[in-house]
Amino acid sequence: MEKLRAEILVSGKVQGVFYRAHAREFALELGLTGTIDNLDTGSVEIIVEGPKNILKEFYLWCQDGPKLSEVENVQIQYTEATDEFTTFKRK
Repeated sequence: MEKLRAEILVSGKVQGVFYRAHAREFALELGLTGTIDNLDTGSVEIIVEGPKNILKEFYLWCQDGPKLSEVENVQIQYTEATDEFTTFKRK
């Protein structure tokens, strides 16, 4: 199965609500690799790699996020996987 890289930008009330922790937990459950980081803008940036169908499932989760979050917008861009990650890390 083709492995892809997804760069995801999530905006809204996504900092201070355990968004990164829950996203990391779900990504690991799905077997995805990558990183997640808070940006100074208040958004969350996710770089994640895996099979396209699994990335889509993760993207759908990102649109809702954990219970305390209020996601306003999720942007995604697919590129070729680089295989630079061995796990999914929270920065």
